[in-house]
Amino acid sequence: MKLKLHLLVVALITLIPMQIHATGRMECEPVDKENWMTETALEEKLVAEGWKVRRMKVDGGCWEVYGTTPEGERVEAYFHPATGEKLLVARRGKILFRADGVE
Repeated sequence: MKLKLHLLVVALITLIPMQIHATGRMECEPVDKENWMTETALEEKLVAEGWKVRRMKVDGGCWEVYGTTPEGERVEAYFHPATGEKLLVARRGKILFRADGVE
């Protein structure tokens, strides 16, 4: 019984980190929260650029935005948490934009 419990605990500990990082398409460099753009500031920046923002959340240390590009494409996009720089834009699994240096 103890062996089964031990194996279960080891399996859960092994799987939990993979699930945490498996939710998004990318991870941003670590940035202290006090240096992040606020959700409102990023949304205002994007709207000024012609985006329509439906929903935003934090994923992989980045701002993840679901919305429509200025060109009218519904996308999922990732932005740098401090600068608001566009890092990745995808639609239905297809990468439409990837910033230089983003893996």
